[in-house]
Amino acid sequence: MGVGHRYLFVLAASVGAVLSSSAHAGNTNNILLTGYWPPTNEIVREFSNNPAQNLVWIGRNWEGRGYDIYAYFPEFPGLTGPNWGRGSGDFEVDYQDTAADWSRIVGGVKPVAIITFSRANTTVGWELEPAARRWRLQSDAGITPSLYTADYAAPIRPDGVPIAAEPLGNIRLSSLPMQAIVNAVAAQMSPTQAQPFIDPWNPSNPSDPFDFGGGFLSGYIAYLGCWHRDTNVAPSAAFRCVAAGHIHVGTNMTVANGRQAAKISLRELIAHVNTLVTVCRPDWDDDGQVTTFDIFSFLNAWFVGDADVDASGTSDVADVFTFLNAWFAGCA
Repeated sequence: MGVGHRYLFVLAASVGAVLSSSAHAGNTNNILLTGYWPPTNEIVREFSNNPAQNLVWIGRNWEGRGYDIYAYFPEFPGLTGPNWGRGSGDFEVDYQDTAADWSRIVGGVKPVAIITFSRANTTVGWELEPAARRWRLQSDAGITPSLYTADYAAPIRPDGVPIAAEPLGNIRLSSLPMQAIVNAVAAQMSPTQAQPFIDPWNPSNPSDPFDFGGGFLSGYIAYLGCWHRDTNVAPSAAFRCVAAGHIHVGTNMTVANGRQAAKISLRELIAHVNTLVTVCRPDWDDDGQVTTFDIFSFLNAWFVGDADVDASGTSDVADVFTFLNAWFAGCA
């Protein structure tokens, strides 16, 4: 450790010894992205902080907007599609695996907003799903709505998972800024690159053929995202989640175009989230409190070059003072 680094560490330790801030943040600065089959896993790969999947994480304080973006997705080694199968790793295309990964990942990230992605049967569609439905399990009586589509390994449907506690046929709505995303993608990309639209649905018409994102893993994870938001949106929630929804991506979408559309969508999502909650960068360890522990958590990141608070492109001494100024100010 150099002299300058030792000085900064002593300075921060002195601050921590003298001060004891405990302002409640109310929400983290984290946004969660999930993918399934390609191209969706490749589209969000840059936002994975897992070095086995992505060497350069771009999610920290993304574009200087105050939010850390985290992505989780499965891998399909040795496969070229179109029949990708179950995959391996996080969010395998399997109901029970997705449920277990969802609990673990969401519990760790504590996202303030969520976008789940999956592959659609369009060509280059960027399809915003307005709602998701709790389809029928094998253990449910009756014939409607339809059974969840079988996955690749027993148990082939989502029996025995938390979604079973939800009422049969229950509908949960997207809370993404859907029209803003559609407008922004359409304005910044050509129709040959991406075709954004909101899947049409008339909720007042019981015979509307809308499929709620489908009865396979797409509609399933879409429901999980909307459910998490609905149960954690109140100001009294320990970690608020104020927006969640699903985007179906066309099969022929290139990775480059998908990444562009995803970033456009993220910018619109962040603008929307900013109208609902306050970014609290001093809560570096995302425990909902601004305390002296955040200083040491920040310094640990700073020493390994992962603390670009001022969005200058590097972690330097200026970031330390930017962070400490924010820490002194606390969060409302």
